Amino acid sequence: MNATQQLHEFGQSLWLDNITRGLLTSGTLSRYIRELSITGLTSNPTIFDHAIKNSDFYNDAIRKKALVGKSGEALFFELALEDLTQAAGLFRSIHTATDGVDGWVSLEVSPLLANDTAGTIEAAAQLHARAQLPNLFIKIPGTPAGIAAIEESIFAGVPVNVTLLFSREHYVAAAEAYMRGIERRIAAGLDPRVASVASIFVSRWDVAVKDKVPDILRNRLGVAIAMRTYKAYVEVLSSKRWQKLAASGARQQRLLWASTGTKDPSASDVLYIEALASADTIDTMPEKTLLAFANHGKVKGSLAADGGDAETLLADFAKAGIDHIALAARLQLEGTRAFAESWRELMECIAKKTEQLT
Repeated sequence: MNATQQLHEFGQSLWLDNITRGLLTSGTLSRYIRELSITGLTSNPTIFDHAIKNSDFYNDAIRKKALVGKSGEALFFELALEDLTQAAGLFRSIHTATDGVDGWVSLEVSPLLANDTAGTIEAAAQLHARAQLPNLFIKIPGTPAGIAAIEESIFAGVPVNVTLLFSREHYVAAAEAYMRGIERRIAAGLDPRVASVASIFVSRWDVAVKDKVPDILRNRLGVAIAMRTYKAYVEVLSSKRWQKLAASGARQQRLLWASTGTKDPSASDVLYIEALASADTIDTMPEKTLLAFANHGKVKGSLAADGGDAETLLADFAKAGIDHIALAARLQLEGTRAFAESWRELMECIAKKTEQLT
């Protein structure tokens, strides 16, 4: 049994943070499901930009769609839904076997809507209706505007992957939005079983402070934030508010670790995967990180339900001049801007390819 299989047996879901048409047509994703215990995947604008820009797999589809008048966002979402529909089919048996807990794929609304609540609600509903997939999450950022959109989307019955969360406070806001949406469904006599995950970005913390802290604290901030957030996750699930919803049939919003690829070449390439092992959570991994963990990773134990030494570590970072509350806000803003820039680059890539192919 390799390390990914061990981690799966430990109780953590392993999702691939990648999708390309080549992964699908080559049978590689099927092999990862079979051999590496992958039970879902996530996508984002940067992933699709690289996939379309750096391969010829999409050329025929782009040409055909362009010739019937498709362009820009409309063309992209057709390409993305074709890929994700095929991937969702590969995970469908897992989704069924786990009664909808696992086996999900994710598609993001346009990042240009990050500060547009009404636009996000409309886009999420349209993508969900258009896809007609029982195991597709619509990704909505946990920005202030996004939080309001998450509540409304959950109330409307749209499964949501809350993205761009960077702290305990961000997670709690997302969890409360989810619970409000479910509470409103129950009050309206609607089915409370609407799935959601809350995605905490980890490695970007350490990139942000790499030249600002002593060596003893290098590559430790992301994990400290994760431990602090995991404690909040445990507290939410044990709260009377959530227990009341669970008794009505609601599904818990699962915690997902995102941005888990190691950015520091001097650190272990499986640093975050080993540190974030925890039952009843999800770890979405870049392909390179997945293969590294399968090759030489270790399942060393679980995150502590009480947060372990997170507060002590954060106090040490505070002494080094790091305000993690302010930094969380900055990281979310930078992440929003980066995804928006990737989206613009993706639209430019599609436009150039369309021109070349037609």
